[in-house]
Amino acid sequence: MGEIRPSQDCEVRTIQAEDEKVIYEFLKRIIDILMSVLSLIVLSPVFIIIAIAIKLDSSGPIVYSQTRVGKNGKHFKMFKFRSMIINAEEMLTELKPMNEMDGPMFKIKEDPRITRIGRFIRRTSIDELPQLINILRGEMSIVGPRPSLPSEVKEFESWMMERFVVKPGLTCFWQVSGRNNIPFHKWMELDIKYVKERNLWLDVKLVFKTIKVVIKGDDAS
Repeated sequence: MGEIRPSQDCEVRTIQAEDEKVIYEFLKRIIDILMSVLSLIVLSPVFIIIAIAIKLDSSGPIVYSQTRVGKNGKHFKMFKFRSMIINAEEMLTELKPMNEMDGPMFKIKEDPRITRIGRFIRRTSIDELPQLINILRGEMSIVGPRPSLPSEVKEFESWMMERFVVKPGLTCFWQVSGRNNIPFHKWMELDIKYVKERNLWLDVKLVFKTIKVVIKGDDAS
């Protein structure tokens, strides 16, 4: 066997990296399926209680779906427990001048559109639980950048588009690093950091950090 030259060595490392990526994506999908199924079963009583509370608190559907941008720019319907009044979208235009976040994202702490039960499920992140269905369907993952609205993506800079190389997720660096207190550009930088550094051990650490943040109720609104 001849000596491997630098160019050959580089090619071997590239092949190894690709193989590792395929194995990682396969294992991550298996974990996503197992965790989403288990969570849906274990949390089913919570789903029922929250569904009843939402229905008693205000008129409208229990689960709200909204178009989001997923992996490779593909659109999908993301599910959430409804936390706002039914005409929330119509009120957005008049509320935009009150936006407390920079960049294309919109959020205000005292959003008048949020219902009483909505404030609770947002603060505890319970409103995100229906996204376990998106994960089971393969549209999302447990860990990954939060899925953005198409209108938000239109205002992204070119370097930010790298976050769509992976599936969006329930949690990522943003959720454990300050959430709404983080400037938009820093948020995007954290998402790209995840895309470049992602591995199973990092995913596990982010999940446990997220659980700690949710229990403490840090920076949720």
